[in-house]
Parts: sequence; C-alpha cells; structure tokens
Amino acid sequence: MPGHHIQIPDAGTDSASHFGLNHPAAASVNLRNPLPLSAAQEAQVKDLYYKRVRKLCDPEIKAFAACARGRTITATWTCRDERFKMNSCMVLHAQPEEEDKAREEWFAGIQARRREREDKAAEVERRRDEVIELTRRKQEQERLEVEQSKAKTMEKKKGWCCRPLDDDSLGKKYIFDGHQWAKRGGTRQ
Repeated sequence: MPGHHIQIPDAGTDSASHFGLNHPAAASVNLRNPLPLSAAQEAQVKDLYYKRVRKLCDPEIKAFAACARGRTITATWTCRDERFKMNSCMVLHAQPEEEDKAREEWFAGIQARRREREDKAAEVERRRDEVIELTRRKQEQERLEVEQSKAKTMEKKKGWCCRPLDDDSLGKKYIFDGHQWAKRGGTRQ
C-alpha cells in the first residue's frame, strides 16, 4: 500500500515493547540473528544442529551401535532398549532451542569463515603471482638461449670460410684463403 511504512526497532529497544506485546511483527523480528539465510546457509545451520544433538546423545548412539554391530534383521528386536534410549534422547534434545543455539553458533562463525575465505583467496593470488613470475623467468631464459643460439649461428655463418677447421683424424688444421684449402702454417696445396 502506498504510504505504508514498517519501522524496524533500534538495536537498543526490545521488539515486543516497540510493536506492542500482541503485535504479530514482534515475533518475526529476531534481534540476535537479523539476517535472512539462503538455502545453503540454512543447510549449514541444520548440519550444526544435528551435530549438536548427536553430540548430546553420543553415549546412547554408541550403545546402540555396539549392540547392532554384527547383526542385521535381529538388531530390530535385540537392540530395542538401546534404540528406544537413543531415539528418546534425540527427541528430547531436538528442540527449537537447540536449533537456535546452532543458528547462533553459525552467526558467531561468520567472521571466521570470511577470514578463512579471504586467506584462501590471498593464498591463491600469491600462488598465481608466483606461477606468473616463474613463467616469466622461464620465457626470459628461453629467449636468451634463442638469442645466444642465433648469435652462435650467425658467427659460424659469418666466418665459416676463413676459420681454421680441425681434422681430428689427421690432427691437422686447414684454412680456406678464399681460393683453396691450405694447411695452416704451411704452404698452399
């Protein structure tokens, strides 16, 4: 409706006193957990909730597991008492209050999870920079090797006709003087 505004209470005021005790919006505003959660976040809260309940009922769960170990169908009636104790414990502790505690625990861990994500992103960025630097160095090294190879090839091509050649089989050195091959230090042949 145009002109219809809903006021959210300040952090210092109680929602029930702000809206009035019987006002329906008083129950919907949760000052401890003011953010609506996504489906994935709700699943994380549920996982914390189930983990908390299992932790509270750990002795009963272990007793049932020990009784059921090695049994198949017979575990249904053989371990009836242990199963009843385990289920009773879980029903006793699977209350909205425990879910609220799990939700508070999830909200308390927001900063830690954010820091963990930021640290992980910083590590990925650091590693990426390291890989880029290593790649750059490798490319520079390859470029220098190619330049040196080209320089050697050019030097060989430049003076190939005027440099002495080694003849390992004869142990003699020959030189081309432009017209014919001659023994180095000797006369023309």
